[in-house]
Amino acid sequence: MDGAAMTRLRAFLTAIAVLSVTLVPGTPATAASGGRACENLTAVRLPHTTITTAESVPAGAYTAPDGRALPSVPAFCRVHGVARPVPGSTIGFEVWIPRRWNQRLLMYGNGGYSSAIDFPSMGGAALAAGYATVGTDTGHTGDDPDVFVQGAANPEIIVDWGHRAVHETIVNAKLLVEAHTATRPRYSYFVGCSTGGHQALMEAQRYPDDFDGIVAGAPGNNRVALNAGFLWQFLANHQPGDDTAPIVPAAKLPLLTRAAVEQCRSGTDDFLTDPRRCGFDPAVLRCRSGDAPTCLTARQIEAVRTMYAGARDPRTGKQVYPGWPVGSEAPVVDAAGTVRSGWSGYWGGTEPARANFWRYWVFGDPGWNWWDFDYHRDLRRAQDKLGRVIDATDPDLRPFRRSGGKLLMYAGWADPVVSAYDTIDYYRRVVAVTSGGRARDTATFARLFLAPGMTHCGGGPGPNTFDKLTPIVGWVERGTAPAEIPATKYVNDDPAAGVVTTRPLVPFHMTG
Repeated sequence: MDGAAMTRLRAFLTAIAVLSVTLVPGTPATAASGGRACENLTAVRLPHTTITTAESVPAGAYTAPDGRALPSVPAFCRVHGVARPVPGSTIGFEVWIPRRWNQRLLMYGNGGYSSAIDFPSMGGAALAAGYATVGTDTGHTGDDPDVFVQGAANPEIIVDWGHRAVHETIVNAKLLVEAHTATRPRYSYFVGCSTGGHQALMEAQRYPDDFDGIVAGAPGNNRVALNAGFLWQFLANHQPGDDTAPIVPAAKLPLLTRAAVEQCRSGTDDFLTDPRRCGFDPAVLRCRSGDAPTCLTARQIEAVRTMYAGARDPRTGKQVYPGWPVGSEAPVVDAAGTVRSGWSGYWGGTEPARANFWRYWVFGDPGWNWWDFDYHRDLRRAQDKLGRVIDATDPDLRPFRRSGGKLLMYAGWADPVVSAYDTIDYYRRVVAVTSGGRARDTATFARLFLAPGMTHCGGGPGPNTFDKLTPIVGWVERGTAPAEIPATKYVNDDPAAGVVTTRPLVPFHMTG
């Protein structure tokens, strides 16, 4: 996800959070007392960690460390620290402890490859509700291409981004909160989407004792294969060697979405409830002669079919990464006229999306040519080099289940970034490996919810706004597993503009 898209996504998710975060009934916030004064936290000794800032922030408007204006925050203690667990690792993190603390920690995930900490969420409704909020820069500075260039020069940055930064951050956050309040946190939660969902699953797999409850949205956890999927889309949509003229232009993607929805929708919905049940064939849009804006040529139909099929190893025929669901093709334009999501956002421009991942992290070659990529040889090379560091695909969650952890996953059926099919596949493997194929056993600690018509982490024509925190808190603290999650579609995705529709999201069933 690029910087502009991340800015829009953070604003959207912050608006959602303001609507949904509440204190848990029966657990009133309590004033921090008995511990070190905020400013004295710089003297706290932590393993391989330095506290660089500890300051009391008064209630009211606040300018976050990155310059973003937060209109209203409660009084809190802001702590910034840097962890250096191994030579070459420099992990920055923030912990915000409200004056009235509810004995809970809430860590927010990151987006894409960006080092940006989600300060709007950290200073939002959860902080006001009494949660100590936490974020990390994942151990580097900047975004694509910065992280790839830095990681090629210093492999510890790849490890930090892959998994170590979140773990180091939450370990330090717990110690700092206890030092300030003289009370250990009763519960710790993680909420993230996209790369944040990737981080969430990495925590459940590698560090099962870090969090009591984890929310993993649109998890890009199958990271090497996901980037191979982006590359596949680019190669499938260009003539060999031609990087400038896509076979299927972005302007024709709405033709696909509209035709599929008209063929397979439920009632009057302008989205698909379940794309798996839609046997859409792009050939219905075949041009009768020549080319036109309202139809597809034979070559365009072939390219679309290749993209729907998803990346495969040409030698073995094995699926590398699934195609994106029918109904996820068209770019979505928000009320401000800004294009959000759509396949074209991850085709790339004159080069594939995430080309720098391959250039620097995989091949170490700034002149790498994507047209030479071999899906058998080169993908294996990438997975051998990086898979064990950055992929969060281990389906054995038995340690997390034994620790009492609860996992809530969600994905949008119209997501053009992380394929819902890949998220479903991971959940199926969790059922097979962790629970011996017994889906009911898995549902006691992990559930997956699919949102019809929702794009990446929100947005889209379907019900796309729903509370993630309250269900996971109720599951962890009261043992109430979420049987459904109410979801809402607002006019122009603006809660102040009125409601378009509501409907419940229900857990994915293996037979469904």
